[in-house]
Amino acid sequence: MKVFLVYEDNENSDLHKTLKITTLPKSWKTGPASKVLGCFVESYNDNERHASNPLDQEQMHLAIREDGAESSSGSDESSHPLIPIASDAITIETIPDRANVYILHGPSKTTEEMAAEKQEALEKDRAEKANTLACQHFGCKNRFPKGGPYPECSYHKSPPVFHETAKFWSCCPNKKAYDWEEFQAIPGCCSGVCTEVKESEQKQFLGGCDLREDAAGGAQLKSIDDFNKAQESGSDAAPVLERLRNVLAEIGVENELYDQVVEGIKKEMEGDDTLLDAVSTELGKKLKASMKNIAAEQLRIK
Repeated sequence: MKVFLVYEDNENSDLHKTLKITTLPKSWKTGPASKVLGCFVESYNDNERHASNPLDQEQMHLAIREDGAESSSGSDESSHPLIPIASDAITIETIPDRANVYILHGPSKTTEEMAAEKQEALEKDRAEKANTLACQHFGCKNRFPKGGPYPECSYHKSPPVFHETAKFWSCCPNKKAYDWEEFQAIPGCCSGVCTEVKESEQKQFLGGCDLREDAAGGAQLKSIDDFNKAQESGSDAAPVLERLRNVLAEIGVENELYDQVVEGIKKEMEGDDTLLDAVSTELGKKLKASMKNIAAEQLRIK
């Protein structure tokens, strides 16, 4: 296991230091992260160039980039926040191989202390949400007391579009983003006052079907949403199919492909008195058969 310990928490770049540990001792891997911090502090203080800035291990802590963004490859990491590492966290379970680990000023906290802080923040957030409302304008992140006063806000006049890997606002199609943080940073195109009134008839987000419908001049396209709404409200299969559609989209199965398969099964099942339930059952059988084929192939590979 290789790690890069980086100290840049000082305005004077002459006092910065990067320590590369090419082979982390086994006892360190399974031990607390404080051992890694102690190693760096000792190495740093042994250098005469740093005599004017001695580090105190008790007043330092480790941090790592969110989502494993830390890397020695030289890639841009500035958009990823630093996440503190607990002093008693197990090194190999917390620090990825070849990661950049940052040495920052401020006392380390234990896992228990960090969990308590997180819980306190969650409770504070819940309390705030219980006593405030979110603005219903697209893209506005403001919250305000129930009944007002209503703050000014910057927002988008039309819903967002999530199509394949692209994310953008339908009112600003030329400003596309490919990760969530970048998408949220797209500035609003309208300004006004926050509202708690939601436009019930307007879609909250758009997808590929909506884009093709607009390109075709507004012709109505069949989708699983249309299919579900057309069925009797008493069927339990509608929410199951909709949840499955959303889950599969999260792992890369496009909504359009899912809609096409469901529509095909629907045609096969025409005449069934409980059409939606029959579609759900048949789709489950097909997915099970596909997974059995994959499992059988895996056994042959082994």
